[in-house]
Amino acid sequence: MLKKRELHECQSLHSLMMDPAVFPYVRYACQSQEEFMFLTRQLIAEEEQGALISRTILSETGTAIGTIDLYHIVNHTGFLATWIGVPYFGQGYSQRAKSAFLTELFLEHDIQTVFMKIRKQNVRSRKAVEKLPYVFYSNDLYPEMTQAINVEQPIYDLYHVERSVFLECHMDVHHSLAT
Repeated sequence: MLKKRELHECQSLHSLMMDPAVFPYVRYACQSQEEFMFLTRQLIAEEEQGALISRTILSETGTAIGTIDLYHIVNHTGFLATWIGVPYFGQGYSQRAKSAFLTELFLEHDIQTVFMKIRKQNVRSRKAVEKLPYVFYSNDLYPEMTQAINVEQPIYDLYHVERSVFLECHMDVHHSLAT
């Protein structure tokens, strides 16, 4: 479902990213395939230095369908950015990718809190994240951070996931599946 980023996926990922339903919401939006390849090289290098964690989201057939990243990693926290191509909307890929990525972050990378900033106008992403039992609306809990991500004008809502809550929810799901 997730794998480390590789350059050979750039062409197909860039094509998916250019869709008007996706492009405005992509953190690392690139106009050209060459720019996307350059950025991907940069992300791979930054991950090797521990500055971020970036993965390609795969379909069941192994096709690259989007990306998921943790960036601005500071004091065991970071910001999550996810996008998936339009042909894969509504099929549960975002939820499964977030679950797999958060599991990796919390168990393998000692991340304690993951923040998500979602554009108020991005109804699809907001509804998707609010379905997750371990994600919490955080504008009021973190007013300084909410203000910092909305310097110019209030365009983002802030959400967060705590390691302990995620792991507890994850354990509950596995326990109910086992019984």
